[in-house]
Amino acid sequence: MSSPASPLRWGILSTGRIAGTFARGVAASRTGRLVAVGSRSAESAARFAAEHGIPGEHAHASYDALLADAEVEAVYIATPHPEHIEWAVQAAEAGKHVLCEKPAGINHGEAMVMIQAARRAGVLFMEAFMYRCHPQTAKVVELVRGGAIGEVKMITAGFGFRSDYNPESRLWKNALGGGAILDVGCYPMSFARLVAGAASDAPFAEPVEVNGAGQLHPESGVDVCAVASLRFASGIVAQLSTSIGATIDSSARVFGTEGWIEVPHPWVLMKSGGGQQIRLHRRGAAQPEIFEADAPNVYSLEADAFADALRSGARAVPAMSPDDTLGNLAALDRWRRAIGLEYATEKPSAAGPLTLARRPLVRRPARAGETIPAGRIKGLAKPVARLFMGCDNQLSFGHGAAVWDDYYERGGNAFDTAYIYGNGRMERLLGAWIRARGLRDQVVVLAKGGHTPFCTPEGVVRQLHESLERLQTDHCDLYCLHRDNPAIPAGELVDALAGEARAGRIRGVFGGSNWSIARLAEANAYAKAKGIPGFGVLSNQFSLARMVEAPWGGCLSASDPESRAWLAARAGGPEEVALLAWSSQARGFFTERAAPDRLEDKELARCWYADDNWERRARLMTLAQEKGVSPPAIAAAYVLAQPFPSFALIGPRTIAETDSSLECLRVSLTRTECEWLNLERAAR
Repeated sequence: MSSPASPLRWGILSTGRIAGTFARGVAASRTGRLVAVGSRSAESAARFAAEHGIPGEHAHASYDALLADAEVEAVYIATPHPEHIEWAVQAAEAGKHVLCEKPAGINHGEAMVMIQAARRAGVLFMEAFMYRCHPQTAKVVELVRGGAIGEVKMITAGFGFRSDYNPESRLWKNALGGGAILDVGCYPMSFARLVAGAASDAPFAEPVEVNGAGQLHPESGVDVCAVASLRFASGIVAQLSTSIGATIDSSARVFGTEGWIEVPHPWVLMKSGGGQQIRLHRRGAAQPEIFEADAPNVYSLEADAFADALRSGARAVPAMSPDDTLGNLAALDRWRRAIGLEYATEKPSAAGPLTLARRPLVRRPARAGETIPAGRIKGLAKPVARLFMGCDNQLSFGHGAAVWDDYYERGGNAFDTAYIYGNGRMERLLGAWIRARGLRDQVVVLAKGGHTPFCTPEGVVRQLHESLERLQTDHCDLYCLHRDNPAIPAGELVDALAGEARAGRIRGVFGGSNWSIARLAEANAYAKAKGIPGFGVLSNQFSLARMVEAPWGGCLSASDPESRAWLAARAGGPEEVALLAWSSQARGFFTERAAPDRLEDKELARCWYADDNWERRARLMTLAQEKGVSPPAIAAAYVLAQPFPSFALIGPRTIAETDSSLECLRVSLTRTECEWLNLERAAR
């Protein structure tokens, strides 16, 4: 690698129009030097190299050859955006820093995979929103933060142009992620989030509401034009517009209580000699104040911003951080959902055995503290990941696939779902992923049914059959009654489940979720007397914090001393019951969200605030500091350190949340530490 004072050596992947534009930007930059190019053909690579002064030996006829070039430090990904994920991941794994043309991917799931690959490889990643690096954008942020227009109330922004329909054009082609929102609507969205963040003295802000309307092309199905209405937690609202079918106003405005800011040309920043202006209209002023924001080639500024961050040792480029990219694509996903735009490649029917990064799904090399360990559940032949992946919060197949692929590659194989999650959508998404990846024999599926008021023998059987149909499988590995129905003798429910096990629809073990120890014992006494399998798993709430009140009706905890003693007494014997613990983190009680004087989260306060829990939390904080891990890691490690088979159900919505969930694997708690944390000892 070159020294901090030497130019950053760039390679460009692809040779299209935007690649040439960036090449000229690097040539005019103060920090960079273009040393290589990669194309799909030798002719294209040679032509591009000759045009931009690249030595012939570094004109590569494949992208793989570019990534193998030792002269290249950083790669600019200039392919159409559906190809970004494949090459951004490969570039990161080749040790190259990544500047990826916008949008980083076609959805938030793809962006997560790219950013995770960069973080794992220890390389810098930036989405190439060049306007974010221009002094004009910085000036808008400065004016907003400085209160030049008072309290910000509204933002309007648009970006659009007219293009004739061409079914083979990138703009109009469904398979290439065409349409207005991803091509140019991403700019107004990023601007609104930037300004709303600046108004709250933050790098950016995420909308709490995204509504929209749009016009889809009758043949390709991509969006011809679209509008979006946003609301942020601060109360700021935004109106965005975009089009590839009509020329629209492509300016931006920010309105506040003391005036408004007008940016006539916020996106196309290639002019010089006074072409870029900001007009500040102060309340009561006869004329606006004019701010000139002239600068050299904006792509030079982008290359310099990237290099400056890299040479300073920063983990992100301030102008456009990875978290900003993730937020922008999540908001764009919501905009597309609002207008009914889902690309053909995003649908479950288009999925295959390859991951989103277009590669086989394989386990990563085992690493202590990073690979999910396996345990055993009595009666189930397969090993079972100690951390179950909860499948109740994914809104799309692509997003779910990103999280589930990553979980599986880390060693995970256990998935928790239920008949009622998302009215069946969660089971369908999970089933489509398992089938597409060809993993049915490698994974453990925990299904649940019989939620109130359907916890009857007939209701459970009906829901199990429907769940299996949604999951596209003929069996589940584990099955739990989602609630108990004390009005029905436990034996009748055992008979129904045992019948499904005999029929092969439950291949492993069954049990109860939110069942009391007394009812579980009743069920197993009946099964023992009849000589049939009984309950082998219990899925109740379990955490270091005592559940003061249940978050939902019918929920039960197993954290009490009696339940723990009952489970421990049977561990290792013929009547062993494994605990599948939900809300093992007490729903955020061990994070900064909780404080005795902080009551805005009423559910957190209602369910967990109590004097004994505050003492547990204080001890946990002390131990976390001593061990150099986060407090939630200690909370999860406590669940896994029980003297009976215990498994934690986690529900990460993102790959980053999976990262934080796995921190508990770095911690090993002794029996003495567990007892001290749970107030069973005064000292360690």
